Amino acid sequence: MALSSFAAPRRLPGIQNVLEADVLVIGGGPAGAWAAIAAAAQGVRVVLAEKGFFGTSGATAPSGTGVWHVPQEQREAAKQARFVPGGMLAEQEWMDRVLEQTWHNTEQLADWGYPYPRDSLGALHCNSLQGPDYMRLLRKQARQAGVRILDQHPALELLVDEAGRVAGAQGVSRGTDQAWTLHAGAVVMASGGCAFLSRALGCNVLTGDGYLMAAEAGAELSGMEFSNAYGLGPAFSSVTKSLFYNWATFYDRHGVAIDGAGSAHGRGIIARTLQSQPVYACLDKADAQIQAWMRLAQPNFFLPFDRMGIDPFTGHFPVTLRLEGTVRGTGGLHVVDGDCATNVPGLYAAGDAATRELICGGFTGGGSHNAAWAMSSGFWAGAAAADFSRRLRSQATRQRFAAGRAGLDGDGHQPAPHDPQVLIEAVQAEVFPYAHNWSRQAATLEPSLQRLDALWGQWRNARAPDRAQALRTREAVAMLATARWMYRSALYRKESRGMARRSDYPALDAGWHCRVISSGLDEIGLRRQPVVTTATVVPAAPAQTLPQKVAA
Repeated sequence: MALSSFAAPRRLPGIQNVLEADVLVIGGGPAGAWAAIAAAAQGVRVVLAEKGFFGTSGATAPSGTGVWHVPQEQREAAKQARFVPGGMLAEQEWMDRVLEQTWHNTEQLADWGYPYPRDSLGALHCNSLQGPDYMRLLRKQARQAGVRILDQHPALELLVDEAGRVAGAQGVSRGTDQAWTLHAGAVVMASGGCAFLSRALGCNVLTGDGYLMAAEAGAELSGMEFSNAYGLGPAFSSVTKSLFYNWATFYDRHGVAIDGAGSAHGRGIIARTLQSQPVYACLDKADAQIQAWMRLAQPNFFLPFDRMGIDPFTGHFPVTLRLEGTVRGTGGLHVVDGDCATNVPGLYAAGDAATRELICGGFTGGGSHNAAWAMSSGFWAGAAAADFSRRLRSQATRQRFAAGRAGLDGDGHQPAPHDPQVLIEAVQAEVFPYAHNWSRQAATLEPSLQRLDALWGQWRNARAPDRAQALRTREAVAMLATARWMYRSALYRKESRGMARRSDYPALDAGWHCRVISSGLDEIGLRRQPVVTTATVVPAAPAQTLPQKVAA
């Protein structure tokens, strides 16, 4: 298997203080946490490397989130609720497996002491989680399971062996500005999605790094056309939790209510209106009881209003749509089996780093399915990575090569053409505008891709002047690569399905009832993959469980 679509692999130079592990988990959100816990439960050595601080970094940590936690008797209806909006691309067996595993994992959280609320009869309500409590508990459990945690240790590139199997990673330590190298039997990529530094809450670390690292090792992606999710929020705030806008009226600059802006298709109406004038909101449909519940349910939603002296229940405040890309989209690394393995041996994907088409199709939204997928895919990927690494233990010493390219010190053929912030802003100029990305068409996709491809030509062999700049350069290049996969896939799918909206192909086309698989960096390859359909409900497989000593 080729290690990269644009260069031969380079031999890793000798580095002192190389770390060793059976499983390396890249990313410390909920998917990474569950992967690390599940791998450690198999009795292997596990290291979790997090770009920020494990427990406070990422989209879940600062937020409340719903969970797709559904009793058995309600699951059929729950599956159907988003099947059609998702373009009928979800698969029955995967939905059943995720529902079953999520049910078990939420019960496991209760056993660990998560403070779920109870109703008047004492029954637990496990369909939502408070991010700070949830992630604090997962960090505690990971430490108790024996996981070695490397905070502020962003990964920059994967390592591969002579057989093309992923065999670890390299990165930098923010605290010491020193490089780190970790040899591992398998890697779980749980680095999150890409929100293009749009300032959405918790998303400043989500720049598509895992996509780039995986693609350099030969991994494929799927569903990258389902990547134009925009989060609704105040123009002066990063909070894009949109549940409370169900009680909002939206107004134009003259204070006139915007027809249809609060409907099921209201996000599109708001996007079109924002192209010509500001949009204002007021939560004026919430009565006193609902207002009290809102403040209790999501107190961080109100902090920006309180700081500015705005009463959102009576005052009109400006709103905007922030691109959340694949964080609330569904595209990501293509998984090829029920263990969430990628097409590259030794590399597994979980959470937002992996495609969620399998359970969501082409549409998801915040929380719910996303939280369930993080729990389930993380658990399966961690357990499978542990098993894969055990099978390699008897092999002789493996030669390792660094798969990374653009932006890495000493690897490129030329210095970076500009400060990476210039590249970041150039990519944002292509993906932020609603006119380009909310509803797409060939007339805008093709010129955008020409500009993005030209940028790739400038940066593909660039190297940062030092390790301090390498991280920012890699983030910028990862955003660029993600934008190209997104727009190439969107141009390839000639229909409108889920959130992949084409104004030049506005109808659903049965001929496109398939997945779009993308791969490569210099030249992006695209192919169709059939969707697995079943005429009858597939019985859910039993949920995987932790050994008793770990579960306790």
